[in-house]
Amino acid sequence: MKNTVLKENIFWTGYVDWDVRDFHGYATSRGSTYNSYLVKDNKTALIDSVKAPYSDYLLKSIQSYVQLDKIDYIVCNHAEPDHSGSLPVLMQKCQNAELVCNEKCKNTLSLHYDTKRWKFKIVDESTDLILGENTLKFINTPMAHWPESMATYIPQQKILFSMDAFGQHYASSGRFDYEENLIDVLYEAKKYYANIVMLYGKPVEAVLNKAANLEIEIIAPSHGIIWKDNIADIISAYKKWIYCKPDKKIVIFYDTMWKSTGIMAESIYEGALTNGVEVRKYDLKYTNITDIATEVLDAAAIAVGTPTLNKSLMPKMAEVLTYLKGLAPANKYAIAFGSYGWAKKSGQHDALEYLKQMNCKLVLEEPIQSQFVPTEEVLKKCREAGKMLAEIALEQA
Repeated sequence: MKNTVLKENIFWTGYVDWDVRDFHGYATSRGSTYNSYLVKDNKTALIDSVKAPYSDYLLKSIQSYVQLDKIDYIVCNHAEPDHSGSLPVLMQKCQNAELVCNEKCKNTLSLHYDTKRWKFKIVDESTDLILGENTLKFINTPMAHWPESMATYIPQQKILFSMDAFGQHYASSGRFDYEENLIDVLYEAKKYYANIVMLYGKPVEAVLNKAANLEIEIIAPSHGIIWKDNIADIISAYKKWIYCKPDKKIVIFYDTMWKSTGIMAESIYEGALTNGVEVRKYDLKYTNITDIATEVLDAAAIAVGTPTLNKSLMPKMAEVLTYLKGLAPANKYAIAFGSYGWAKKSGQHDALEYLKQMNCKLVLEEPIQSQFVPTEEVLKKCREAGKMLAEIALEQA
């Protein structure tokens, strides 16, 4: 096992999961990590744990630094099982440990596990948990992204254990940002934000405001790499993402049965091609919803295309739009388009309703429609719509 030292007597004790490819619907194409941290002092604290299947690995990692009966505190910043799953084993093996969390977290843990024999130490933002030379302070971060979420901060070391904030599903041999390709890591951080955190922009903004008052030299999240040399980059990115601040970018995504909607998508794409505007086009048969959400996060405008199937939209499009509606991307202009056979007010209008529920600003009040194969007149409308989207993208970014 590679030893990772954050500061003197502060160690990473987590697990790198190279093989995970799905995280409740999120496509984790680069794997993930479950980060846990050990702070040795007069009293010893473990901050966060790992997913249940890897509890034995965590125990072995901890014991490379300290005996289990020397653990005084186990801090649970977040009760979701990818972070709390090994707590039942830890609380059994670390017989002298108190479980440190806030009141909401205690209640949530009791709904996941049998906690009757656990010794709890309930903390809030006024708590100073003195270990010796180091003190643990706590920052409540409700709905970033669960109600009981919190972060832990060591002022003496200027380390923020940020829980899910600033994390990435990213497996790597390096533990720090300077050991990995920054472009890759920032993209995975963007994907993580778009698919897990986007809905909670306001609570995340509150966390950033609290963090702005702290001296920070290291941000240690619960997934992915640890931020040290590039803290300014990830904080700057978050300040953009919390508002879904648009780039000069258009995202076209569609499904198609007999290529008619696909031909329309291509015409919108052609019309949108303007200097200074990035245009991306995705056929949903070949694209994961995780990637669509990531692209939509910083898009100025989206174009949504579906043929009609059984008086409604295509199932894959319904899946994607349902997913996006739950994530609630903000500040998006949008159009709907697609082909139909004999029921004109059907699939494309259903897509339009989704866009309204997402609070998108509709560029066209009605979808662009083609009865079966699009005519040149329809394709001209598509190109004109693409041009309109490009003009909006230039204005908004």
